[in-house]
Amino acid sequence: MTLPSRHAALRGCFITFRGNPFIMPPEDALHVEEDGLILIKDGMITHCGPYTQVRPLVPDNCTITHYPDSIITAGFIDTHVHYPQMPVTASWGEELLAWLKHYVFPAEARFEDKALAHAVARGFMTELLRNGTTTAAVYCTVHPQSVDAFFEESSRIGTRMIAGKVLMDRNAPDTVRDTVQQGYADSVALIDRWHKNGRQLYAVTPRFAITSTPEQLEMAGALFKSRDDLFMQTHLAETQQECADVATLFPNRSSYLDVYDKAGLVGPRALFGHGIYLNEHDLQHCHAADCTLCHCPTSNLFLGSGIFRLFDVTSKARPVRTGLGTDVGAGTSLSLLATMAEAYKVSLLAGGTKLHAIQAFWLATAGGAQALHLADKIGTIAPGLEADLCVLNPNATPLLKQRVKTSKTMADILFALMMLGDDRCIQATWVHGACVHEI
Repeated sequence: MTLPSRHAALRGCFITFRGNPFIMPPEDALHVEEDGLILIKDGMITHCGPYTQVRPLVPDNCTITHYPDSIITAGFIDTHVHYPQMPVTASWGEELLAWLKHYVFPAEARFEDKALAHAVARGFMTELLRNGTTTAAVYCTVHPQSVDAFFEESSRIGTRMIAGKVLMDRNAPDTVRDTVQQGYADSVALIDRWHKNGRQLYAVTPRFAITSTPEQLEMAGALFKSRDDLFMQTHLAETQQECADVATLFPNRSSYLDVYDKAGLVGPRALFGHGIYLNEHDLQHCHAADCTLCHCPTSNLFLGSGIFRLFDVTSKARPVRTGLGTDVGAGTSLSLLATMAEAYKVSLLAGGTKLHAIQAFWLATAGGAQALHLADKIGTIAPGLEADLCVLNPNATPLLKQRVKTSKTMADILFALMMLGDDRCIQATWVHGACVHEI
């Protein structure tokens, strides 16, 4: 039986990108359609442009959803986040390694219970959608049922997600540790079950070099290379103490990145969280290998980890793919708006160039899609791409409403949104052509 086509149409001001604002003038990279219309069929954008031009193409049985005084953008993309840590978000007073020991590992041990995993996954997905995030690269726990719970929830909603079972076979409590053999068997089964199942994608997920033996990292590298469309995600050079510990554990490697490279974990679709303490040789290697760094400013500030050098990483001389991550629970918010605000402040602390609002929104949309090697599917508003959309209300709070009255450019409105905005600014979130959240 052939199912009837599913149509939708959104009218309003929409913004999207026609270039990278880190390598061209930001205003030239941004496209603004003041009164636009986006047509969707079966979850895909078919047409978009000025309302007067696209209106004649709307099918007779399709209702136009109008968002006046709002800004429609591609759905936000979170390149690094831990869903099981949501219950311990904002836990006081530790740096990274102690924070893992005292808060995270006990919380993740509870995910042996699939019912609990389902409950947290559902709450996590609800929060993502409330914050306009439609795609994320997600860490589960060492328990395979935590992955099943997450992907089942994502499949129910229809989101495009990347996720994987964490691999840890040392330097962690027994309750969150596996073995090389068990990690391999669990991962293969999960890849077979979930990778490219609808919109779901799998990431081989060794937590970081401290909690995996060389044998487990090599196994993870072999898994990563076993299919040419898998992802890999891990942590890299987040704190100075972590870097020192890795150097002790791997004395024959020239750098933290070299540990992963020798294990076969550096290449396209390899996503490295944080990447604060990387030298020029490492950044050149990341550029040449076409891997990705995930900038997590709220986490780095909360744990006191350090300052990510965004404009060094994205230098025109050897740009490295870069996205934004909320990291939660070390991060303090699942909002990409709040993450952009902290990324702006971190750029000031790093010295040199200030993060432009258009650059920040690019990182959260088109740039995030490029970081995940998914720019052919998500991240911009264009025909042929998946219809994941976020509707922003720049008048959502009294302060914002007063502030944007003084704005004369879209860039200034976007800056106000990212500095003063939060989940209240997300008027609606659309996933694959369906409205899944609305205020």
